[in-house]
Amino acid sequence: MAHLSVNLCGLMMKNPTMLASGVLDETGRSMLEVAKAGAGALVTKSVGKEPRQGHGNPSIVELQCGLINAMGLPNPGMEIYAAEVKEAKKGGVPVIGSVFGGTEDEIAELAGLMSRAGADAVELNLSCPHAKGYGAELGSTPELVESICRKAKKLATVPLLAKLTPNTSSISSLAVAAERGGADAVVAINTLKAMAISPEARMPILANKFGGLSGPAIKSIGVRCVYEIFESVKIPIVGVGGISSGRDALEYVMAGATAVQIGTAVWTEGLEVFSKTSREIMQFMEENGFESVKDMVGVAHPGRN
Repeated sequence: MAHLSVNLCGLMMKNPTMLASGVLDETGRSMLEVAKAGAGALVTKSVGKEPRQGHGNPSIVELQCGLINAMGLPNPGMEIYAAEVKEAKKGGVPVIGSVFGGTEDEIAELAGLMSRAGADAVELNLSCPHAKGYGAELGSTPELVESICRKAKKLATVPLLAKLTPNTSSISSLAVAAERGGADAVVAINTLKAMAISPEARMPILANKFGGLSGPAIKSIGVRCVYEIFESVKIPIVGVGGISSGRDALEYVMAGATAVQIGTAVWTEGLEVFSKTSREIMQFMEENGFESVKDMVGVAHPGRN
């Protein structure tokens, strides 16, 4: 009988859908609602060592093809947020704690702190495109990615996931570096650096000028990145970017993703997107003779279908 359960680095998920970082994950209570709605796992908002206010408003621009956001990584700091992680754990699904920092040592320290806070895994945000001194600025070269992952791996007591930036000439080289540094999985992709201008105001709409583009506009880029990474590493891949249906998720899975994250579609379609996506994946499996999600991973590659 067909089933949707997946094993991601030892994390047992009832289905391959995950809440992406930055959406409905400010509190443990909001994450519990996402778990009840059918998500197979939860990723927290990205948390730093100290409280951070983030960028001013406007911080989000809604487009026909998705969203541009420049939140600026607002968070209460790890010490306070640890309580939200513990609350989210009551949802009965794996909770993956996302962390960011301004230095390699700070990121590594936060990976250890998030582990001790009770997270089932840690996601290193090496790819935020709109917070100066963080994210993509630290995760833009293979050397830095490898070094950060190696240091974080020494302090994290749970599986380590590295979230990679697509704002690079070769995301597969970043994935190889993450694997070499000890990451247990990679997440691809984060948002693409973008902006929007108001002709009437004759100025950028976002207070930060630049933000990260997410949603349907980046899906094909995300699928391409996962496809390339799958041919370069042996560790699991989590696909993210523009997923709002079972068919979208299947593209990522067949490109090589073990699981997928959903973010912008929660904003545009509501929490039912998780159960809908899972139902559509199951329907496809039953109609096409697949017994598990694992059987479909990477089948779009030559010699695997």
